Amino acid sequence: MNENLVERFGRARRAVRPEREQAQVWILPPTLNLRIRNYFQPSTVPIHGSAWLSRPAVPSTEEILDTDTASSDSADIVEIVPNKPQGAWESKEAYLSAQYELLREDALQPLRLAVARMRITPEGNEETFSTTIGIYEKVHICGVTCANRGIALRVTFSLGRVGKKIRWDQSKRLISGGLVVLTPKTDMFQKRAIVATVAARPLELLDLNPPEIDLYIARSQQMEIDPAVEWIMVEDRSGFYEADKHTLVALQRMMREPFPLAEHLVFAQPTIAVPKYVVEQPERDLSSVMRNNKLATSENVDILSHWPAQPSSEMDASQLAALRRILTKRLAVIQGPPGTGKTYVSEQAIRVMLANGKSDDPPIIIACQTNHAVDQLLRKVAGFEKDFVRLGGRSKDKEVIKKRSLYEVKLLTSNERPAGSLLGSARRRMQDLEKEIKVLLSPLKPEKNPLDFAMLKDFGLLTPKQADSLAAGASRWVQDKCSNLKEARSSPFNVWLGKLLVSVPPKQQSEEFGFDFEEQDLAFENLKELEAETMAKTTRTSRRCVANTFLSPTTSLADMWQIPEVIRGEVYRRLQSEAKNHILTVFREKARLFNEQATKRQIGQWEHDEIILKQQKVIGMTMTGFSKYRGLLAALQPRIILIEEAAETLEAPVTVACLPSLEHLILVGDHKQLRPHCHVKAHEDEPFFLNVSLFERLVNNDVEYNTLAKQRRMIPEIRRILYPIYGELIQDHASVLDPERRPDVPGMGGVNSFFFTHQWPEQRDDQMSSVNPDEAEMIMGFVEYLMVNGVQAQDITILTFYNGQRKRILSLVRDNQRSQHNMFGDGLPTIVTVDSYQGEENKVVILSLVRSNDNGKIGFLSIDNRVCVALSRAQCGFYIFGNAMLLYNEKYKTWLEVINIMAGRKRKSERPKPEPRNRLDEKLPIRCKDHNRQSLIGEAADWQIFSSSGGCDLKCNGTLACGHECVLNCHPYDHDTITCHQPCGKKLPCGHGTCEGDCGMICSCKICNKGRGLGRITDISHEDQPVDGDGRLSRTTSETSSSWHSFAVEEPGRYATAAAALPSSRRGSPQKQSPAKSEPKENLLVDFADDGASQELGGRSVLGSTVKGAVGGGGSKVPAMQVKSGHSSEKSLLDE
Repeated sequence: MNENLVERFGRARRAVRPEREQAQVWILPPTLNLRIRNYFQPSTVPIHGSAWLSRPAVPSTEEILDTDTASSDSADIVEIVPNKPQGAWESKEAYLSAQYELLREDALQPLRLAVARMRITPEGNEETFSTTIGIYEKVHICGVTCANRGIALRVTFSLGRVGKKIRWDQSKRLISGGLVVLTPKTDMFQKRAIVATVAARPLELLDLNPPEIDLYIARSQQMEIDPAVEWIMVEDRSGFYEADKHTLVALQRMMREPFPLAEHLVFAQPTIAVPKYVVEQPERDLSSVMRNNKLATSENVDILSHWPAQPSSEMDASQLAALRRILTKRLAVIQGPPGTGKTYVSEQAIRVMLANGKSDDPPIIIACQTNHAVDQLLRKVAGFEKDFVRLGGRSKDKEVIKKRSLYEVKLLTSNERPAGSLLGSARRRMQDLEKEIKVLLSPLKPEKNPLDFAMLKDFGLLTPKQADSLAAGASRWVQDKCSNLKEARSSPFNVWLGKLLVSVPPKQQSEEFGFDFEEQDLAFENLKELEAETMAKTTRTSRRCVANTFLSPTTSLADMWQIPEVIRGEVYRRLQSEAKNHILTVFREKARLFNEQATKRQIGQWEHDEIILKQQKVIGMTMTGFSKYRGLLAALQPRIILIEEAAETLEAPVTVACLPSLEHLILVGDHKQLRPHCHVKAHEDEPFFLNVSLFERLVNNDVEYNTLAKQRRMIPEIRRILYPIYGELIQDHASVLDPERRPDVPGMGGVNSFFFTHQWPEQRDDQMSSVNPDEAEMIMGFVEYLMVNGVQAQDITILTFYNGQRKRILSLVRDNQRSQHNMFGDGLPTIVTVDSYQGEENKVVILSLVRSNDNGKIGFLSIDNRVCVALSRAQCGFYIFGNAMLLYNEKYKTWLEVINIMAGRKRKSERPKPEPRNRLDEKLPIRCKDHNRQSLIGEAADWQIFSSSGGCDLKCNGTLACGHECVLNCHPYDHDTITCHQPCGKKLPCGHGTCEGDCGMICSCKICNKGRGLGRITDISHEDQPVDGDGRLSRTTSETSSSWHSFAVEEPGRYATAAAALPSSRRGSPQKQSPAKSEPKENLLVDFADDGASQELGGRSVLGSTVKGAVGGGGSKVPAMQVKSGHSSEKSLLDE
């Protein structure tokens, strides 16, 4: 019975499998995570809330035009609720709606105002308004791009109203993700406005004439395809809406989600509980950050009840306290003043959490405000954890982080998609729609043939009888005229229109305005080009204006040939117009379907990416990236999220990081340093307080937090300047007291901090940014002096509060680079604004304050958070250049105290010992290291006085390596770098008397070498090194500030003159010679020329080369004294 059934149970162990039978192993595909698509599903549960919940991600026409003012209940009329620096919010909805409306208004107000100004002055160009408004005319649609993100329109545009040529690779104009608004030229924002997002800015398209760019239109019903319509395009260049858009959508989403930690973020509850997962398992292995000792063990520590009392660790007490808070509190707020090791504490906390994690734990999420901070922290994580991923594509770290980008990791893993993923079906449907769109738009291609009459019949614009008559009549006409029958059958309109059919060129022609190039943003990085995308082109077929009156194509005339020839052109144009309208209607529907599939494709791609990401231990990204990938991250259900630079981030992006699965949020930052950036200055501080971060608000509301106390960056002389901001809060770590780690600045005689005060007036540049040319010249001379004395360029940072001054100093350096006395061949100093330097440090920092006027205005200098960053970046030397009298005012309390401290009036116990103890004056003291003689510099011209010395004007009087006395003026480089040109006078080994040549040359005998063409060693020429191709950095030549490199060019002549004038007693052979420093002449390798011409020694050995080696520049031929390279391969004198 049932003998034919296959046995379902296993055979006996020794059973033999039949020869043809094969075992089949089924590997199931990865499990599909449905949380991603559920995240994007519209809510079926009604949400109680106001109109903000239904606002679209991209603003509407009414919102941008600001025209819906009929009703106060309109969704476009918003009463902005201020942020609350102190106190609790009434409800979750009140909190989220306030954050939403504040952020949205801050993001869109500049663009809305730009549109309003254009509506008032429609013929204005960019100079008419301001430099933040971009205006582009003669905008025409020239193509359609089917991209992964959706349908994009390709447009051409003119720079006529810009008034400048644009270096697109160094411009922030029309950056990807920015918002633009288009209006027909005939309307000029009166009634019509289309809001678009810049989709892609390939440089090869922008460099065309006219330039081209791709735009996403959010609403398919607003898409246009008529190439004949001319548009005006406006952008606000001060903002970047894409960064805010995802945050706004996430805030709306949070109304449908649980809100973990709302008791602290919304209701300001100060007492914080323990994370749930820690309560369940409080034992932790702390051996990665602590060492066992007699008093405590670091393994299996109950961190809730038995935290080690006196642990042995490289972390200081405040760092260990912060670590304890991070590990044991659901919400951990850690304040880290400058140099106290915020990132180090974060690194150690992650190390401990990973060491105690389980294999199936979700990844830890790391987010920072800037790409640099993300990379910096992930580099540290990479030292102990290999399974991490970097989300986002702007990482500069190619060695470590770039290799762990999501894209690179996907290349190394299996490409198998989860069963049921939307990716495959969405791709196929997008490909089908792309083909349909291509066919649909084909009538608009630039072809010689007119419209296809069969297509017009399909569109219902011609009746079957009209179409048949058109074709039949054309055929008969051609046969009668013996013309091309094939042409008539394919395009009867060729015959029907006859000479009325004219080929029309494109609307937008190449233009040459003769404009100058727009000023480069020298700190701007080249934008990444997006991948090539499939494009279906469409272009114009007629340039004639559509007639005001038309004959209806559906006229009762069944025979098209009965229409008089004189009006056939008018009828054809009407058919063209109706055909475009029909194509547009169908195109908009297909574009809607395509965009829907693009969304599904994105969901499907994330379903694939989720498989890779859930295998990681750490995932890092920027705060903008967190909002962008929030749906993907939520599907991973992370429970630990760490946010660095939290005090520099707007509150809304940190709020949306509270995913429903969140159990543990760690905020690290310093509210005393830079605050979040607002696009609208009026939104800062009172009354809106948008620039108050969540971090600062929690501190203001006395929510528990820890502060790091030991700083490891600044010498005490510099740290004391921060007393007005931090008081006694920060202390010095032993490392900053070590002179080997923090040496004195060369050439300054122990004066490692100084406030050089002046009253040189400020100016404004073309962008209305403040500049101070005299101050810039003074700083430039100081930088050259430091470099001559051995400080490497990369060890110097020049900070300024104003971009105009930054460009001015960069210009001075660039001009120096292009000169024959280039000092920056081996590197450049860092020259940046204060806002872009938070979290950074350097050995020597020079601060340019710029402001100097009679009206008492100090601008950005009045913002204490910026001042805090500016004062706290230096390790070994800190020098301020500015008008101290302007700042010495009761209104500016921080500056008042800083000036009093540097002048020695306050904190007298911490006054530095080296003279002058008063570190504020109108003259900058420099000191010669050889003679210990001080000189005072009061203006840029004074640097020229000391351009031939190392800090004073005395003679050197030292001893050269050969034993002769040095006859140069005071110089900063060693004597073993100098080749002596005094008479040699040594006995010749051949016995023919003494050498008559210079001491620094090889001894030669005129008798022995007669006729041999013995060449003498001469100077080695050095070609000027080329300037970097990026054209960085200009110094305007002036009589008051010439390069210190001129010392190397001029001093050899002085030496030759001085040596020739010496008495015979001093020009003879030296009595003593230092064998340690002088090379035996027989060991010198010299290739003598056959013709007696001078030859060059291998290596750099002339005086011009000395400065090149010592300060990193080029050189020139110097026919006198030779000096060997001094510092080209050595470390900086400030190296630890």
